[in-house]
Amino acid sequence: MFKKVLPLSSIIFLRFLGLFLVLPVLSVYALDLEGATPLLVGIIVGGYALTQAIFQIPFGTMSDKIGRKPTILFGLIIFLIGSLICGYSTDIYTLMLGRFLQGAGAIGSVATAMVSDLVEEESRGKAMAIMGGFIAMSFALAMGLGPVIAANFGISFIFFITAVLAVLSMILLFTKVPTPPKIRHIYHNDSKLRDILKDNNLLNMIVINTLQKGLMTMAFVLIPIILTRPEYGFNWEKAELWQVYLPAMIAGLIAMGPAAVFGEKKNIPKQIFLLSIVLFLASFLIMGFTTSSTVFVIGVVFFFIGFNMMEPLVQSMISKFAKVHQKGAALGISNSSAYFATFLGGTFAGLYLDISDRGTLATSISTVIILWLIWTALKLQNPIRHSHLYIKHDEVDLDKLTALENENIAEWYINETQNLVVIKYVSDAIKKEELQAKIVKA
Repeated sequence: MFKKVLPLSSIIFLRFLGLFLVLPVLSVYALDLEGATPLLVGIIVGGYALTQAIFQIPFGTMSDKIGRKPTILFGLIIFLIGSLICGYSTDIYTLMLGRFLQGAGAIGSVATAMVSDLVEEESRGKAMAIMGGFIAMSFALAMGLGPVIAANFGISFIFFITAVLAVLSMILLFTKVPTPPKIRHIYHNDSKLRDILKDNNLLNMIVINTLQKGLMTMAFVLIPIILTRPEYGFNWEKAELWQVYLPAMIAGLIAMGPAAVFGEKKNIPKQIFLLSIVLFLASFLIMGFTTSSTVFVIGVVFFFIGFNMMEPLVQSMISKFAKVHQKGAALGISNSSAYFATFLGGTFAGLYLDISDRGTLATSISTVIILWLIWTALKLQNPIRHSHLYIKHDEVDLDKLTALENENIAEWYINETQNLVVIKYVSDAIKKEELQAKIVKA
């Protein structure tokens, strides 16, 4: 399993490293550009997410039809062009254009769907945790390196590094990433938006993913501006920002492993999500009202612990709830909504700092988080435990299998590459031997 996931996780690591390197410093450096205002800076920080939101569904759906690898390559090329434009920009509007193009290479849902293709569902939680770990490591590395690189070489240099990382990702894609198996599912219609949104489990995960990402961008607008701008009383130097980000990310990495294990193995993702939301609430209240640098850092630590506990479970749960023919589209819808919230979060935070104070902003954000906590407590259910039966295609009587379909069989499909029939069923309701006996050829 690790060999299948490592190359793709490396691509995700490189791409997110490029995006994250600028996040801890972009808001304060962008304020010095010609034409900059706090509102426009907020749009810059979250700008890539607007085009991510627009193109996630088309990219996810396209990958279901033409394949994951060609779709990922196309997205990386667009990302490369956007990074170069950002690197050469000298005013706020050119930088905005580059950020929009960076986001237009919307391959996040495609990469996650590809993991689902390559890894059996029993191991998918671990696979998603590995990918989440790589994303978190890129976060941690970026939080330490971003402020140092920007202070010594300028923020344009970071965007040129991002372009190089995009090229390395393309090389990895075609030299190390295995080709996903060809899947033939039992459904004759394309995945439809209404079918995905009518599924309560998928809808709840979309809400969780959306609010998590929106809060992330708010945090990255607020943290560097509050710490470095003199009107907020902390007066940190830009080059010192790694001192808040690095310990926060280390704490997040440490928390992520146990959260993924308990969420998956103990089948309690709901409880993990609720704890994460409580940490988000505490974090924004602290960052909004404290006057102590030490307490502010604790608030940032709370945020990153909550974010990293939640991140690997979100993608894993969506891929579990979606049927095989829906994975790309479901992840596309979820990530599209999440990225739209990312854009709105950055814009909202920038606008609020323009017209109000951080305490009022923290109160508004906390109100949303409390409503989110109530929604999750009332609406989200832990998933039903499913098992999978793998049988050689030529041993299965497909007529018997089709006739057997009931509420205890979630779905079945044919892995043509490995010549297997895969049946996903409720293990508490039907035994493996009993199921196998009913569908094998006489």
